Amino acid sequence: MTTTPLSRQSRLAALRAADPSRQAFLLLRTVFTVAPIAFGLDKFANVLVDWPRYLAPVINDLVPGTGQQAMYAVGVIEVIAGLAVAILPRYGALLVAAWLAGIIVNLLLIPGYYDIALRDFGLLVAALTLSRLAVADEQARGHGAA
Repeated sequence: MTTTPLSRQSRLAALRAADPSRQAFLLLRTVFTVAPIAFGLDKFANVLVDWPRYLAPVINDLVPGTGQQAMYAVGVIEVIAGLAVAILPRYGALLVAAWLAGIIVNLLLIPGYYDIALRDFGLLVAALTLSRLAVADEQARGHGAA
């Protein structure tokens, strides 16, 4: 049985796939694609939770319509954010981070939801990390600015 040596390009691809930063990038990209889409779609079904209860009264008073109608808009934005991460993770992750900042502000306006705001702050930091890992991934593949 003879084996053919891997081409230089195949060896580089194998090394790149084993790179921990590449794996972290792919993991975060997957999570920040799937989670916003799943949670965004659930804003229309309220299966996971009754989403309007997470809308601060002061915000509810500012937006037109009912709390559920506001959640429909939130759902659309979350689906768009998830798709943006899938297509352009470097910038989509920044969109997710900005969106999480808005969620955090909303939650800080509701007494008793500070623990969820803190969790979302951790997610915001992870989204920023994804954006930076996307830059590194682009550079490693020879795309993007240095």
